Amino acid sequence: MENNRNYFVAIALSVLILVAWQFFYVNPRMEKDRIAAEKAQQTQQAQPQQSGQQATPGQALPGGVLPGGAIPGAGENRDQAVAKSARVAIDTPALSGSINLTGARFDDLKLKGYRETVDPKSPVITLFSPAETADGYFTEIGYIGNEASGSVPGPQTVWTLSGSDKLTPSTPVTLTYTNDKGITFTRTISVDERYMFQVVDSIKNASSGPVSLSSYGRVTRFNTPTTPSVYVLHEGFIGVTGDNGLQEVKYSKVEDNQPVEPGKSTGGWLGITDKYWAATIVPPQHTPFDTRFSHFTDGRARYQSDYKTDAITVAPGQSAQVKNLVFAGAKEVPVIDNYEVAYSIPSFDKLIDWGWFYFITKPMFKMMDFFFRLFGNFGIAILITTIVVKLLFFPLANKQYASMANMKKVQPKMEELKKKFGDDRMGLQQAMMQLYKDEKINPLAGCWPIVIQIPVFFALYKVIYITIEMRHAPFFGWIRDLSAPDPTTIVNLFGLLPFDGPAFLHLGVWPIIMGITMFLQMRMNPTPPDPTQAMLFTWMPVVFTFMLASFPAGLVIYWAWNNTLSITQQSIIMKRQGVKIELFDNLKSLFAKRPKPAE
Repeated sequence: MENNRNYFVAIALSVLILVAWQFFYVNPRMEKDRIAAEKAQQTQQAQPQQSGQQATPGQALPGGVLPGGAIPGAGENRDQAVAKSARVAIDTPALSGSINLTGARFDDLKLKGYRETVDPKSPVITLFSPAETADGYFTEIGYIGNEASGSVPGPQTVWTLSGSDKLTPSTPVTLTYTNDKGITFTRTISVDERYMFQVVDSIKNASSGPVSLSSYGRVTRFNTPTTPSVYVLHEGFIGVTGDNGLQEVKYSKVEDNQPVEPGKSTGGWLGITDKYWAATIVPPQHTPFDTRFSHFTDGRARYQSDYKTDAITVAPGQSAQVKNLVFAGAKEVPVIDNYEVAYSIPSFDKLIDWGWFYFITKPMFKMMDFFFRLFGNFGIAILITTIVVKLLFFPLANKQYASMANMKKVQPKMEELKKKFGDDRMGLQQAMMQLYKDEKINPLAGCWPIVIQIPVFFALYKVIYITIEMRHAPFFGWIRDLSAPDPTTIVNLFGLLPFDGPAFLHLGVWPIIMGITMFLQMRMNPTPPDPTQAMLFTWMPVVFTFMLASFPAGLVIYWAWNNTLSITQQSIIMKRQGVKIELFDNLKSLFAKRPKPAE
């Protein structure tokens, strides 16, 4: 059948592309990331175990030098590193931690609402840690001056706390520093109930001459995520820099001391993003600044996203104000969207990697989130979203199934043409095209709806994979995390035997259910007469079952439910068209005993 042939060829090509992509790109990339992580760990272990290790100062930024100070080794555990310096406590409904008074550095931050595993007793997520630890990760804001300005706030500056000694949403903290030139820096830090800090510096010049200062900000980390990177998700440097737009730079791109410098811009933001968490700085929006994404190997290897503004001049007896925003926390969709509007941060919603199909992916999440808030279960939200998508594509699906039904009606005539023309392929093709024309059949009508729905499938995959709302979201029974693969496996009889078995044989209950529904859906159509197509017809569900076994459970549930709805819809349409439903006959013929070949 011509329509079936196009359908199976399209599926075969899709599988071939997915397998090739996995084999030639994803697997080598994961191996490269693993080797790089091992090398980084070995480098950290080789560092001297004292925290006072000296190294060269920070690297040059366009138009100036960013003070770096000593780069500590990784010999201290986190509690020791936090305890050794004076700090201001942070306590909000979403965050706990402290600000280091040396450098006014955000280097101790935990996310109260998120844990490392689905176990409610597992540790909460640690986002920031002091530079002296192996997992050092921090954000810092300071200044670059000159001889006239004297010493300005930087990594080694010890600020003085005045007023409240705890940062909460209702109690900002104030830090001060006065240098030898009589210039006073007063820093007010406030925080909301989620993840946004405001850092407002008032600079008062009590010296006899004007001073010129540039502000800088940096997000620095000494490691990379331990989980392998996935091609559908960006992790690494990120920012929106004025007219340059969205910048997404992988860690590997800046290694070998090859920084990425998008250039000067006015307005925007920059930072480092993981799958679910991020740390970003929003510089002063009306002062031009240079942005840079770098990897340094001076002392301890580290990754750094930083900016430096053009210099501002403060006249004698005058004051100036510099305002930065620091986001540090979970990439919750409504929170990110609200910050974009509330603080006029350009394209801040792109901190979440919605992908190429942004115009589909984000609305789909909004719909799923609506159903989640209505029913309280993201699994149910996925099922209802699938129904809505099916309704939206109902006219296209009707065309697809009606076209398939019409193709079945003319199947006897096509068989007659094949007998008539024999090996005359050109004549057969012309006769079939004339048959399509006479019967008003478009042989491609059955394929187009499938092609059009592919972006919807990938958009749903992105939603389930990238949004933190799906993380650790339970369904029913054994599915406790829709963003993770089905934890059961047929190898150990779904948990009855005390071992897991090899990863490549991991095949859970939901992938098997999905495979069964796909098998039934394909058996709704006659088995193709061509042996190659028939083999593809038989083995395609098996291939997809194993392929989707490692996909998030939420996506597998969607696919199984979508197949079930498609079978129901196709049955109804075929019945209305007066076409025989082939499912039961195909199943009978499949399991019927085949006659032995004649001897």
